[in-house]
Amino acid sequence: MTTEFFFLVLFIFAIALGGWKTHNLSSSGAVMAVVIGLVIGNAYDFRGLFVLGVFFLSSSIWSHLFKKAKLGIEERLAKTSIRDWQQVLANGGPAALFALLFSLTGEDAWTFAFAASIAGANSDTWASEIGPLSRKLPFSVRSLKRVPKGTSGAVSPIGTVAAIMGSAVISLSSIFIVDGMDSTLFILITLSGFLGNLLDTWLGAYVQLDYRCRVCGLNTESTVHCGEPTERTKGFWMNNELVNASSSLMAGVIILIICWT
Repeated sequence: MTTEFFFLVLFIFAIALGGWKTHNLSSSGAVMAVVIGLVIGNAYDFRGLFVLGVFFLSSSIWSHLFKKAKLGIEERLAKTSIRDWQQVLANGGPAALFALLFSLTGEDAWTFAFAASIAGANSDTWASEIGPLSRKLPFSVRSLKRVPKGTSGAVSPIGTVAAIMGSAVISLSSIFIVDGMDSTLFILITLSGFLGNLLDTWLGAYVQLDYRCRVCGLNTESTVHCGEPTERTKGFWMNNELVNASSSLMAGVIILIICWT
């Protein structure tokens, strides 16, 4: 083990421990963060971890800001702002996969996909965290009617702008790992990340599982509410984590298609 890799491993463990101590990661989330960090660090050293860190840091900041404006939203979600292993894998797993493929092949296209997948994850997270700050209720892309804030498959103007900005931030930070980054690559990575977010919205509206509490009637993503099993009202086999992973993976695939055509 080289000295540089030793400090890289030490850094990864320190960040995961810090995330656990600050309640941004559960214990399982911290372990998964170490695994993903090691894969990405092996491929891109500290430069790749920087890009990943921009995503996790910015999303953690947004999840803790303006909590009063987002009261009641977490109750409809199956997860809280403390990320467990499933959430960490859903957001970082596709990026780790592309990083691994880059380690095996050395092809730059996998680096573009790596950046785009994180851009997609950040785009979705910023939209989810900033969108609820809108004064008006969002529109469901399925019914075209206004729905409660935090509803899967719903959009708002402020959430859409946040999605574009979230993708652009990752695209900009990728300058450290993308050789020959220019305006065209910046736009392609940003666009791929945003399209991944749009897929997330579509899957959330048509495919993602949704439930209704049998006791209070609240629509929720959780299978249990008010201490009782909830009733499925929409969706099939995809929960929020699978939707997030699919959209992040597709963001990377989109830019691969562009590069290979």
